Amino acid sequence: MNDAVPEAEGTGPDAVQPPPEDDPAAPAPLGVPRTPTGHPEVDARVERLADADHLTTDGHVEVYEDVHRGLRDALTALDARPGSTRHPTTTP
Repeated sequence: MNDAVPEAEGTGPDAVQPPPEDDPAAPAPLGVPRTPTGHPEVDARVERLADADHLTTDGHVEVYEDVHRGLRDALTALDARPGSTRHPTTTP
């Protein structure tokens, strides 16, 4: 009598293992470098993009909208004249 437990079919050392399944929704950093611009407000918004690296794709929208809003506000602030009370996008 043989006391060895028979190996399950396809599990021996020579068995070909199927490749691991990719989970397309799993978060994965893109590895895109973020170069500082020298403008602290803009740099903070660009760094915020790194938050999307840890979220599934459905969570990216919130980060992108937040960054877009912050960058738009920073650009709008550049158009404002010191001492001006008029919003730069309003017409007289």
